[in-house]
Amino acid sequence: MAKREKPDDARPKARLPKGMRDVPSAEVRGLERMLGKIRGVYELYGFEPLATSAIEFTEALGKFLPDQDRPNAGVFSFQDEDGEWMSLRYDLTAPLARFVAENYDALPKPYRRYQTGSVWRNEKPGPGRFREFVQFDCDTVGTDNVAADAEICMMAADALEAIGVERGQYRMRINNRKVLDGVLETAGIDPLSDANTKQRLTVLRAIDKLDKFGPAGVELLLGKGRKDESGAFTDGAGLGAASIKILLDYVTAPAGERGATLAAIGKLIAGSERGRQGAEELAGIDRMLTSAGYGAARITIDPSVVRGLEYYTGPVFEAELTFETKNEEGETARFGSVGGGGRYDGLVARFVGTPVPATGFSIGVSRLYSALKALGKTGAEAARGPVLVLVMDKTDLGTYQALASKLRQAGIAAEMYVGTSGMKPQMKYADKRGSPCVIIQGGDEKAKGEVTIKDLVAGAKAAEAITDRAAWTEGRPAQVSVPEGDMVKAVQEILARQGA
Repeated sequence: MAKREKPDDARPKARLPKGMRDVPSAEVRGLERMLGKIRGVYELYGFEPLATSAIEFTEALGKFLPDQDRPNAGVFSFQDEDGEWMSLRYDLTAPLARFVAENYDALPKPYRRYQTGSVWRNEKPGPGRFREFVQFDCDTVGTDNVAADAEICMMAADALEAIGVERGQYRMRINNRKVLDGVLETAGIDPLSDANTKQRLTVLRAIDKLDKFGPAGVELLLGKGRKDESGAFTDGAGLGAASIKILLDYVTAPAGERGATLAAIGKLIAGSERGRQGAEELAGIDRMLTSAGYGAARITIDPSVVRGLEYYTGPVFEAELTFETKNEEGETARFGSVGGGGRYDGLVARFVGTPVPATGFSIGVSRLYSALKALGKTGAEAARGPVLVLVMDKTDLGTYQALASKLRQAGIAAEMYVGTSGMKPQMKYADKRGSPCVIIQGGDEKAKGEVTIKDLVAGAKAAEAITDRAAWTEGRPAQVSVPEGDMVKAVQEILARQGA
């Protein structure tokens, strides 16, 4: 009895969950090249790799997650067989804090690590906004020396240049949360009072919108609020005119030469001890950057840098791309921020009960790769498929596998066609694979002890100039026959020409 087919509506649909994406081979290779160059810079600075679990106990992710019976707002969470709440990691910093606390005595202090990997956000997806994405982090744990903060800024700048972002196309922007707190204090807001937490966060969010809304928009958000083009209203911080002026003078302070910016900041935080501490830390970072030859064209002090996470306690930094490109609508746009970080002295302390200073930086890998793509510097054009050995006689597969093996032994990527189709489909397969050339050994070639090598790249170019079928048949563009013993050398020469 014949087996009945499932009705169409009973078959699973081939579909990807919202907010997720598949990454094609060319992009995978391009990403690996980019990450490898960044990794090389981090290794030069003495950082070492770490890999942490993709799943953590939900409580380990910290107070920054919603406190609910089912903690799945913002994160993907589930209960294990013991009833413990587990979550996919939200970032790479919280797992680092847990790892350091768990291995504190065995680790060198300071501990310097880098890590790349996927993180997940249980948030509404949108254009360019995914629920799974890759981050590349570097962190120094166990020192409160601002030399660690300066070094991370230097390393981030070096990494951007290593992947092809030239000077003038980016800038590292740094600020200090203590300076921000000092300005808030001068404006009449106690930054350390729990009673002012909501207002403080509203002010910080308003300052963070400077690039998007300009000073006029920030002024509205610091005051009664702002209505956007759609008519939606955002409540403001409710500050008075005098306080708003202090904050606007601060965020619009010149972000040019670091010394001039520090001087302008100093006038705005007079009388605030916390602000003075922050300014001294920025001055210390400036001295180290200057000594190492990193000028304001690469790393600048920018009072408008806030960073969104609440746990930053001192210096904060952001990597911004400044070159212009065209978006999908053909409009001039900038990529803006592709990474950021800062000092978070309280995160590890959650586990160990004593202060453990730390500072770090995180790159948004997909966004940075998109920027490289816009610059034409992903290296994707260098990716090519393997040399393909065509199977002309299905009863003699060993011969063709031996040819492929000789190429591999010489360090040339090669595959024998393992399908069951004839020559024409095999050639189409080679085109789809991006093969640089194919190896052909039919009965005539085998009798002569030869192979025919067809250069697919040169052949495609030659074909553009040939319109007559007879000329094509007679000329056989970019095709050569060589003794089997010379096959490897001939293929190497073809690959060298294509590379050149």
